[in-house]
Amino acid sequence: MSIGPVEYIIIGFPGNNFTGEIAPELFALVESGTIRVIDLVFIMKDDAGEVVIIEVDEDEALAAYGTLSADLGDFIGDDDITHAAVNMEPGTSVLLVVWEDCWAAGLANAIFSSGGVVLEGARVPRELIEAALAG
Repeated sequence: MSIGPVEYIIIGFPGNNFTGEIAPELFALVESGTIRVIDLVFIMKDDAGEVVIIEVDEDEALAAYGTLSADLGDFIGDDDITHAAVNMEPGTSVLLVVWEDCWAAGLANAIFSSGGVVLEGARVPRELIEAALAG
């Protein structure tokens, strides 16, 4: 089976302020074939420090993500949720998204077929890029 690299991103929302602004961009990436969303979960830490999983149909602000949920699997497990929530402050939320980089499937297969092994990879934070370009 041909599959591109799979990655995750944890997006923080201070004050539990989810909006639907990210959903159209995710949809555009899916529609263009750039990514395939494998799973996503919204996690909230209430003021008492309790971790709560929020389903897309439980919150109006998350309704925009509802059509993505039809393609989602049970890829994200309890350990992943714990990892995402461990550094959250009370009264904050995160969106944990796992996706396949469809655009890189050919490269990933070539690396695998050639016997190569990806030893490391990371996303460079936007703030670092902006600082480097500015200065």
